[in-house]
Amino acid sequence: MKKTMASNLDCKIVPLGKRRDGGTRYWCLNHRADATAKYGVEAASCRYAHVPEVTPEEERLITLTEFPFGVAFWGAVPPIYDTSVMPIDRGIHVHARKEEQGEKSIDQTYRRVKLRKSPQDSELFEISELDAIYYMISSIFGYEMAEVRCTVCDYSHLDKDWFSLHPHHRHLCSGCGNYFRHPENTVGNPLVGLQKALRHVPSNPTPSKLILDINQVNYPGGIQIWGSNPAIFWTNPKAEESGIHVHLFDDNGQIISEMDNTYGKVIIDGIELDSNDVRMYMAQSILPHIKGRTQSIYCTQCNKPHTSKGENAFTPSESHECDTCGATFRMKGRKRKVISNSIVDQLKKLSQLAPRSPQTFELGLLPETI
Repeated sequence: MKKTMASNLDCKIVPLGKRRDGGTRYWCLNHRADATAKYGVEAASCRYAHVPEVTPEEERLITLTEFPFGVAFWGAVPPIYDTSVMPIDRGIHVHARKEEQGEKSIDQTYRRVKLRKSPQDSELFEISELDAIYYMISSIFGYEMAEVRCTVCDYSHLDKDWFSLHPHHRHLCSGCGNYFRHPENTVGNPLVGLQKALRHVPSNPTPSKLILDINQVNYPGGIQIWGSNPAIFWTNPKAEESGIHVHLFDDNGQIISEMDNTYGKVIIDGIELDSNDVRMYMAQSILPHIKGRTQSIYCTQCNKPHTSKGENAFTPSESHECDTCGATFRMKGRKRKVISNSIVDQLKKLSQLAPRSPQTFELGLLPETI
């Protein structure tokens, strides 16, 4: 076994047959990742060897019966706009309530969550950070997921990056590294299996009716903005709401709890944000295969801002159809294939008006493409 730099788990690399070019394909069984170097030789370490192991502080055991007033999980990624000094947020965000009124018992993000029904229940269900993040991405773009199990080793398969948005039959198992076929054309995510095992029906969020109209100067501790996305798991008696989730911080850097909410309408410094644009950009900005391809572009006929929709929202293109006048126009220049989202220029304007420059985060998801 080969010791890795960042992980306390050694790589366990095995050969998995020949590639088309005559080289050998290698797979790491411990990190569940490709370990093939150039020319089909064994790599010094696999491509996930640098990812640190989950520490006890980054993991949480949740017992459902301990929170009678609701448990909820979401895929957590950094805000699309963040002028606070808070650390990066990624993984599984957890809300849990023991009492109907008052503060949440849990309001935190973890890299791994273990779930059981009651203290007496020996069966544990696990949610990993990548499962949760890609559940969020597939949900935002409207793709239904399924539990896809490897026909070789029975490992529950997760489709990442490009594959999380393109239903397909042939899958590369991250458990054993073998290719297998699933009878349905689908996107695989292990969390669908968890939902079925717990007989959980995903919630259907209702649009929030709350309105937020603020100026950044009144919140010197900063603001954070996310798009809402459907919860992986939701047992709160109240309906889940959709919209734009905002955190506001006071001059001591403390979150203003009474304004920690999801809003149906958000206006900041006179700029109104579109919840669909915010939601899509949250996914667009972290997908590895389209990194750096999202920008705000304007129709060459009517000069109105354009937002790519449908498959064009995650597929860079040089041809675009204007939302406003219907004209078709083409991009020019070296980087012609792009995705357009009007939120990009709106965030640039907000950053110019902010008391503090926005933070930028690199989530570091690895590309997975054909």
